[in-house]
Amino acid sequence: HVQLVESGGGSVQAGGSLRLSCTASGALNSGNFMGWFRQAPGKGREPVAAAAIGGGQVLVADSVKGRFTVSQDYRKTIYLQMNALQPEDSATYNCAAQKSTLWLGWSLDRWKYWGQGTQVTVS
Repeated sequence: HVQLVESGGGSVQAGGSLRLSCTASGALNSGNFMGWFRQAPGKGREPVAAAAIGGGQVLVADSVKGRFTVSQDYRKTIYLQMNALQPEDSATYNCAAQKSTLWLGWSLDRWKYWGQGTQVTVS
């Protein structure tokens, strides 16, 4: 069983920055992917970024490329550094994990484990 716990959400003015963290506990191994998705009110869940635990492949969605970066460390923690935030970035940000060392894509049904989410509000 895998549990994901997010932290770091909050409110910020446009142009500001936030850093989200997600720590996994349980049976995730080096090479498995952890990622971030977001969902704004009335909209579908969209991918943001992902990284392989222990280093390696990193993916960032085109919609946030150049402003958001993703990183991870050996403690099964993934970070999302969000810069130049805009009101359209306001959403609930969820951490997710794939128990695979092969990239399975962004399709939601490929992500078996999900965190509770953390709110980001940009005004």
